[in-house]
Amino acid sequence: MESQWGDGGSVDLDDTRLEELSPQPLLTRDYETRPALVYERLRQEHGPVAPVDLLGVPAWLVLGYREALQVLQDNDGFPKGLENWRARSEGRVPADWPLGPSLEVNHILIQGGPGYRPLRTAWDVALKPFQDPRHPQAKRLKAAVTAYADELITLVGQGGKTGVADLSAQFSRPLPLMVASHLLGFPGSQGDDALMDMWRVLDAGPDAEAALERLLATLAELAATKLEKPGDDFPSYLLAAHPDLSLDHLARELFMLLGMTSDHVGILISNTVVEVISGEGSVRASLSAGMVREAMNRSVMRKPPLVNFVPRFAAEDTPLGNYTIRAGDPVWVSSAAAHADPLFADHVASGTTISTRAHLSWGAGPRQCPARELASTVAAAGVGRLFERFDYLDLALPADQLPWRSSPFMRGLRSLPVRYELSSALARPSANGPAPEAAEEVLPDPSARQRSSLWRYLTGLIRGGR
Repeated sequence: MESQWGDGGSVDLDDTRLEELSPQPLLTRDYETRPALVYERLRQEHGPVAPVDLLGVPAWLVLGYREALQVLQDNDGFPKGLENWRARSEGRVPADWPLGPSLEVNHILIQGGPGYRPLRTAWDVALKPFQDPRHPQAKRLKAAVTAYADELITLVGQGGKTGVADLSAQFSRPLPLMVASHLLGFPGSQGDDALMDMWRVLDAGPDAEAALERLLATLAELAATKLEKPGDDFPSYLLAAHPDLSLDHLARELFMLLGMTSDHVGILISNTVVEVISGEGSVRASLSAGMVREAMNRSVMRKPPLVNFVPRFAAEDTPLGNYTIRAGDPVWVSSAAAHADPLFADHVASGTTISTRAHLSWGAGPRQCPARELASTVAAAGVGRLFERFDYLDLALPADQLPWRSSPFMRGLRSLPVRYELSSALARPSANGPAPEAAEEVLPDPSARQRSSLWRYLTGLIRGGR
């Protein structure tokens, strides 16, 4: 059999089974520090699809843009759902595999089979009021983003009108979590403890397991509250659209929204800030022209937050790249590698103000991220407010020395140290933002905020930096 790739030449397909190959580990020190080099070495050796070792488990990694689209758009040929994983059903995936816990939580990103379609329909219905700018819920959400951004920026300013701050810890990470708390309908600042536990889970430290148990319990309690007394929030709308959801299942869906959206959006905010203040003149021009989303598109092309999507599985033996993917083989699509594919990247103009929309940051096909517009709105509003409130922002470290954190799924900055000068003008709504009274509606009582664990943590960062 033959395959077409690269410059269009014919290459014989390799029919060797995945389990018979000896793939190299993907998650190495090089992957942590220079993932682009790892992707390129794999591409040179294997072409657009490569066998890799994921912490002791073999898998196919899709590196080519065309092949990535093929997999993402073919939900029948490459379905999700761990029940489709042949090695798992045959007991060949270790019980203590480090990635197991995150993939075993059966929520919207993982689920396959007949249960997925009604769940996705319910998600689309529940998110629509918050993603459609014509709805009052979407307007209140944007008001919340602006209000929370102003709170965080004002808190940074307590360290001085000029100084050095970590915009990742003090802005990019807490902002989407605070907005997610608003979206989930946590009363007042009661969700702040859950937000802190979400951080602990994402950082995968020694207290992550206990934090996950507390977080799921908190979300189950929130789900029970919404079932008894529905509100104007996402969990209430999701329950209304899918009444058969159990409280346990609803808690898993809320966990996914809180974790995935917040981490993705937080990384996107930081990466866009770096793109703007260290980028080409056209990047700065696009932001000064109010085109924040163009800067975001450039950022996700170069450094997508979600570097590898959760696995899909071949429904039948399928040629892909230079290999035959056997039925039940796990297939991981790498958006980061696909964006760097010369067959795609060489056709993306780098010197224009208008960026390409062909990135895969939110996926593609029928399972494209249901919250992509919501996440984009939060990130764009946050970045826009940041540059409105600061007269000066510059990196406190050279861009190539910024510290990165990598996981099998996400890649983002550990910290974003910047030198800043806060605008002397009083905080005021942005040109496209809410009226002051709208912003006041979404802020919790100041005394409650000061008592919250999240606010104590953020205040501690200010004091510690003095």
